[in-house]
Amino acid sequence: MSAITALHNSTTDTDAIASLQKSFAAHKQAFLKHPFPDLKERRAHLYALADALLGNRARIREALQSDFGAHPAAAADLAEIGGPLARTLAAAKHVKRWMRPERRSVDLLSFGTSKAQIAWQPKGVTGIIAPWNFPIDLSFGPLCDMLAAGNRVIIKMSEYAPACAQAVFEIIDRTFAADHVAVVNGGVELGKAFTALRWDHLLYTGNPEVGAMVAQAAAANLVPVTLELGGKCPAIFAADSVSAAHITRLLGVKLVKNGQMCISIDYCLVPRAQLDRFVQLAQASFSGALKDYSRGADCTGIISSRHYQRQQQLLDEARNAGARIVQLDQGGGADPATRRLPVSLVIDPDPGLRIMKEEIFGPILPVVPYDSLDDTLAAINRGERPLGLYLYTQDAALVDKVRRETFSGGYAVNVCAAQGAVADMGFGGVGRSGSGRHHGIDGFREFSNPRGMFVMGRGASFDAFIPPYGPRKYRQIEQMFGLRRLQLRIGRWLRPGRFI
Repeated sequence: MSAITALHNSTTDTDAIASLQKSFAAHKQAFLKHPFPDLKERRAHLYALADALLGNRARIREALQSDFGAHPAAAADLAEIGGPLARTLAAAKHVKRWMRPERRSVDLLSFGTSKAQIAWQPKGVTGIIAPWNFPIDLSFGPLCDMLAAGNRVIIKMSEYAPACAQAVFEIIDRTFAADHVAVVNGGVELGKAFTALRWDHLLYTGNPEVGAMVAQAAAANLVPVTLELGGKCPAIFAADSVSAAHITRLLGVKLVKNGQMCISIDYCLVPRAQLDRFVQLAQASFSGALKDYSRGADCTGIISSRHYQRQQQLLDEARNAGARIVQLDQGGGADPATRRLPVSLVIDPDPGLRIMKEEIFGPILPVVPYDSLDDTLAAINRGERPLGLYLYTQDAALVDKVRRETFSGGYAVNVCAAQGAVADMGFGGVGRSGSGRHHGIDGFREFSNPRGMFVMGRGASFDAFIPPYGPRKYRQIEQMFGLRRLQLRIGRWLRPGRFI
């Protein structure tokens, strides 16, 4: 039995913790023996990962269907398989360039012909805590970044998605050596033990509350962390863009995983004068093929009974508070057996409701009217910084204004969530919505040590830094820095009226 098999087959968290610690030690030892995989090795690992995704398409579909109760195969192909596959192939293509040391300029007078560069070094043994909502994409996606950076990896899957955890275990076990990539499955106690290890880097994807605990546990060992969290992502409609095409596309994104996506729209902000038009266009977008959406094969189930009940509670609270509820798929309805729920708008909800304070993570969309765009932007800035912010407008000046005057992990215009689908663009949050980036070169650098390297050359004045100091060295210092010329130059920049 391999170490990874022992990890998966442990019947209790106590057994799993012991096996995890053993596997972690094996990974550490293996990394020290081989700390810098070359380009050929890294590409081999990446292509093996891509092949594993393609070769297990049916297995992944089945696992998602089992965990969610209902999960469209097309969504599995596009998001769970296609997403990490695109990232892996892009990494294999570009990793040669990413690995090249980057030159840094040196002052010729001070350092002569010396050379300085940043050399990208693998960090070592890295950990991934994967969430339940995109269990394949958010385990295999970061894995490709870590493998491109030359690391060894252990993944902890979510206990809310046991079938996907089993599938990931099987795929990884067949693809990689046990001391290169491993999978661990278990509950809360295993999760605590996982975060307590002295990782060289730890990635957590989930909610901010657990993210804070992960960061605290990692801080005890000074472990660097990447936190991909969430928050209430707003979509702002300018007066020129309340159109059928934009609303249909926005609602289409809300249907992905039935709203169980960290960069999904959490609430819409619409000019008050166009609120009724927005609702009418939203209803019209569900009048055709989507009229019974929540009863059809394209609707994803809510992950668990507890999460399903929470969605109903959020909606009931809004209804009892007098909010107007508009069910968009009129032919649909709640189905406890598959945990599918219809898409509902909550019109002009009270700001004190839970749907306006908590991340919804389901098929509920508050629609909030506004009178002043400036006041709306100020209100967004007073809250926590979201993972994504979306603007619908045809006004290029407004696009730039919102970009400059708001804060979020990502920003998309006339579409939602697209920033998370770009394989070569860094993805992550800011503030309470997260820290750090993965995807593309940003992910490679996130999980690499940017090691500064200096090679002494000829003609350097480095000895000026070394005691004993005297008149000769003070003259040398004056010459090195050009202090008098520098003082005059700065004085010109600081003259009255230069800055307003």
